[in-house]
Amino acid sequence: MAKGMHQLMKEAQKMQSKMLAMQEELEKETAEGTAGGGAVKVVMNGKQQITSVKIEKQAVDPNDVEMLEDLIMAAVNQAHDAITAKSSEKMGSITGGLNIPGF
Repeated sequence: MAKGMHQLMKEAQKMQSKMLAMQEELEKETAEGTAGGGAVKVVMNGKQQITSVKIEKQAVDPNDVEMLEDLIMAAVNQAHDAITAKSSEKMGSITGGLNIPGF
């Protein structure tokens, strides 16, 4: 293997190691999404799993279930967008802005 190729492989391995460490760190991150002035709160972790849902009593109207569904969806989407942004920002610091699938 040419010296340049060997160096490139070493750099790729270093980047992969950094990315795996960053993924582990990101799994510990959380992001909160809210809707309805805080009536619905959703917390999502770095694995994009919902870890908490809080719904205030005033958001529960048996005659308007659709509104509550919309609030939950909005809070989940907000939390997802926030955790995705955190992930992209942290991974971008390692990859130099390269879009690497799966990271």
